[in-house]
Amino acid sequence: MVHELSLQLIESLPKTDLHCHLDGSLRLDTILELAREQGVALPTFDRAELFRMIYAGDVCESLEDYLKAFDITLSVMQTEAALERIAYELAEDAWKENVRYIEVRYSPLLHQELGLRLTTVVEAVLRGLRAAKRELGIRYGLILCGIRSMTPETSLRIAELCVAFKNRGVVGFDLAGAEVNNPAKLHRQAFQLVIDNNINCTAHAGEAFGPDSIAQAIHKCSAHRIGHGTRLVENGDLLNYVNDHRIPLEVCPSSNLQTKAATSWETHPVDFYVDYGLRITINTDNRLITDTTVSKELWLCHKHYGWSLDTIKEIIIAGFKSAFLPYREKADLLAEITAELAKIKVPANGKTREVVRPAPSEVQRAGAPTSPDDPRPSTDILRQ
Repeated sequence: MVHELSLQLIESLPKTDLHCHLDGSLRLDTILELAREQGVALPTFDRAELFRMIYAGDVCESLEDYLKAFDITLSVMQTEAALERIAYELAEDAWKENVRYIEVRYSPLLHQELGLRLTTVVEAVLRGLRAAKRELGIRYGLILCGIRSMTPETSLRIAELCVAFKNRGVVGFDLAGAEVNNPAKLHRQAFQLVIDNNINCTAHAGEAFGPDSIAQAIHKCSAHRIGHGTRLVENGDLLNYVNDHRIPLEVCPSSNLQTKAATSWETHPVDFYVDYGLRITINTDNRLITDTTVSKELWLCHKHYGWSLDTIKEIIIAGFKSAFLPYREKADLLAEITAELAKIKVPANGKTREVVRPAPSEVQRAGAPTSPDDPRPSTDILRQ
């Protein structure tokens, strides 16, 4: 039996959001306003219809399909003013659900259609985040993304930006984009540059491709965290390595269902990961496109897996432990958050319910390819 928790209670908990894409987390009304101001021709200016076009929901068939919505959001993110506004609003939205620390990620390469310089793109977003910290108090870090489907030279340019903006708000490097036929090892030079300069790095892996993608991100690119990691469950030996080395997974459950990285809540491996002891963080991925918040993601996990308040608190603490923050700052923040969480209790006379959780073997069978016709790639990515 587990005590039922309300979304409002989870919203009151201090939280992190470590995997949040700027270009997937705009306010819908902001897209419409910016499009009118900039003269951008959206597919529609009807608010409800535009949301249906952007929201992944049940219409998405794959990660590549999921990424189509970014064509709309990126169309209004090509000016300094727009980028500054969108960054501020994202931090404000996160603050409203008590996210105390957010890591915003995006690729400056995708915001140059009107001729903005890469440095200008970074500075505009940092201005918005700095303003949010100054006015609201939310802490932030910026992660710059290389794109798998672009050339390794473009990823190297992003790595150079990370070096240039180190200690100025940029806290890490990421490799994002479609995994299939775009192995991370091609971008090793970019990872090596950020590591040589003592900068953190993460990588999207194990979302649309098998555990070999995760192994490559860790062993070839030295990623400190893994974005998604949904298919890690298919390789027990690698899973134990990730667990032993406390490599955090940036899990985004609702997004994983929309991109078909997992087929259902019941077969998503996150509950098994938590039970097994992996360092799991729960994140939004794309607040608009997935139509979610960190609080909603945690509440859905509570609803589907029966996570108790204590379990949710442990996952929240794992988020702060996994943040790309200096150790001393992180230690002080952890002490503050832990003390605050200890004061929050399950409401008296709350309802309880029984939860049936899938056995680990069921999750593993659901995660592994079941036949030669399984559409999910399982080829050894290291040989690509």
